[in-house]
Amino acid sequence: MKQYKTVIVLLNLALLAIYFVFSVYQKEKLLKNGTLLLFELAPVDPRSLMQGDYMQLRYAVVADLASDSIPKRGYCVVKADQNNIARLVRIQQQKSPLQEGEKLVAYSSPSTWNISIGAESFFFQEGEAGKYDSARYGGIKVDEHGNSLLIGLYDAKRARLN
Repeated sequence: MKQYKTVIVLLNLALLAIYFVFSVYQKEKLLKNGTLLLFELAPVDPRSLMQGDYMQLRYAVVADLASDSIPKRGYCVVKADQNNIARLVRIQQQKSPLQEGEKLVAYSSPSTWNISIGAESFFFQEGEAGKYDSARYGGIKVDEHGNSLLIGLYDAKRARLN
């Protein structure tokens, strides 16, 4: 019986490792091949005793949406302007239809007051909050499936803040 327990534990650990490696691979692929869009911010600067300094992000594209009037999960269809700034075109539940130049960003609405596009926190080293005071945009890479990944914050001139 003990032999079966060891095999089951090792099998679970192997499956967990495979899932972790696959998840990292997907994020790396998104970083390499994703399209960079800049999303206008409506930031709040909290401090967490457990997590350190971070900036809680809200995006202008979803800030004015009433989450009780849209499905709990779906896609924000956005289109980038000449400065690569994403503007909301519409909300839809399916990946299609898409017009030329439109991109998908998956969202979820876990509560009646919150719409999440998957990158609502930006962590930085303690004492470096001043560096990000001028943040006006969140740089998010998106792929053709609506997956998104926050890669950094950008100032009003669309320069990345490091």
